[in-house]
Amino acid sequence: MGKLILASASPRRSELLALTGLPFEVRPGNGEEIIHEKEPDKIVEELSVVKAENALLESVDGDVIIGADTVVALDGVIMGKPGDEEEAFSMLKRLQGRSHEVYTGVTVLKKGSLEADTFSQRTVVYVLPMSDEEIREYIKTGEPMDKAGAYGIQGRFAVYVQGIEGDYQNVVGLPVSKLYGYLKKYREELL
Repeated sequence: MGKLILASASPRRSELLALTGLPFEVRPGNGEEIIHEKEPDKIVEELSVVKAENALLESVDGDVIIGADTVVALDGVIMGKPGDEEEAFSMLKRLQGRSHEVYTGVTVLKKGSLEADTFSQRTVVYVLPMSDEEIREYIKTGEPMDKAGAYGIQGRFAVYVQGIEGDYQNVVGLPVSKLYGYLKKYREELL
């Protein structure tokens, strides 16, 4: 009998996957993340495959592995995690007062099977205007430093989110309701 493996060190993804009620282990895969795609939805799908395949190496037959990756895109340009506070300020300055997209790619594969499911989810996020002082105060919280686009919708940044179109959990890092649809076929063997 296999186990459900989350190939991600993100505590937010772990919290979201726990909502499924399925027992799982966290085993981030090690390996280089090389991308060939250009469009945000295709990039996150490709990276989710890479992450799942990297974790596959340390798995046993029957394990079901989930790889996921999230990016923030503004005007088609991907914004990763900020390298420092200056970069976080620049990112937030560009996002404030506008809408942008968040894409999460997910791959579900089973070791010992040729089956793999890969999909991406898109959510539009509308950010209220922010003053330079508000941006600096938010950066001081430390929240932006490990998050794509330099913000966490589930944290202090929530006060600047005017609204979203799409799946909230997708912005946090895992479109859990869509993912659960793919995991249902493995439910009996994972419980």
